[in-house]
Amino acid sequence: MTLSPTPRSTVRRGRKRAVTERDALHAVLDAALVCHLAVVVDGAPLVLPTGFGRDGDTIYLHGSTGARSMREAATGIPVCVAVTLVDGVVYARSVFDHSMNYRSAVIHGTAVPVTDPAAKTHALRVLTEHIAPGSWDYARQPSAKELAATTVLAVDLAEASVKIRTGPPGDEDEDVAANRAWAGVLPLHTSWGTPEPDPLLVGEWDVPPHVSGRR
Repeated sequence: MTLSPTPRSTVRRGRKRAVTERDALHAVLDAALVCHLAVVVDGAPLVLPTGFGRDGDTIYLHGSTGARSMREAATGIPVCVAVTLVDGVVYARSVFDHSMNYRSAVIHGTAVPVTDPAAKTHALRVLTEHIAPGSWDYARQPSAKELAATTVLAVDLAEASVKIRTGPPGDEDEDVAANRAWAGVLPLHTSWGTPEPDPLLVGEWDVPPHVSGRR
């Protein structure tokens, strides 16, 4: 399926980097651990990072019930959610043509509070399994008090755009012909390190497979 651009989600700058496949949107979201939620609070923009998880064409965000951004977003005002993954720095022959290789998604819509206990638990499971796969069934699940202290918001992916840049620099012909500077891409790779046990653990513990397996 393809994305259905709206006036807000139509890519105008860098149109050649726009990707219209819905699978591409899902792939960008599934590869990211953090999104940025943008809301307007008291007439001023507020952008905050938060964890999230995707279930089909819905993403779930969560935060403290005391968080101003969560409270404002839950009122039905327009919100924007953005995700960016940087894959490399593009070194061009001119400073003007330097760039980045990246994958990004921008979602417009309204955030719907998830209040039904079963739906809220499902959303938190989706979110947990996205950020820390295998943890939901391994660790203690939220208590009633913890659920009450947590705001969960659902944002539909109906109105979204995706941009992806790959490949070498796009230098001007005269800069290529001059051949006066190195040009290319410095890839950026993210990898997991060695698990570090909590010093409060008692006794001997092996790192569980769902943690060690991510390396």
